[in-house]
Amino acid sequence: MMIIGVSDARTHLTDLLKRASQGETFQITVRGVPVATLVPINDAHNTDLGDVVREIRRLRKGITLGKTSIRQLIDSGRRN
Repeated sequence: MMIIGVSDARTHLTDLLKRASQGETFQITVRGVPVATLVPINDAHNTDLGDVVREIRRLRKGITLGKTSIRQLIDSGRRN
């Protein structure tokens, strides 16, 4: 999978779409953070869920909440 910045993706969208139709896959990033994946239409329907889970776990590594806990976030969303 080729990683490409959003500004390059915008500039070369026609070429990227052509290459995607030929089977290539692209991950589009904004300031280095993955935000979208451009895949051939046939691949979008045949995605291996194991690959999806592995990708989510890879993206989550290193992300923290700072000093905030999950419990604090849950409680802050509750109504009294």
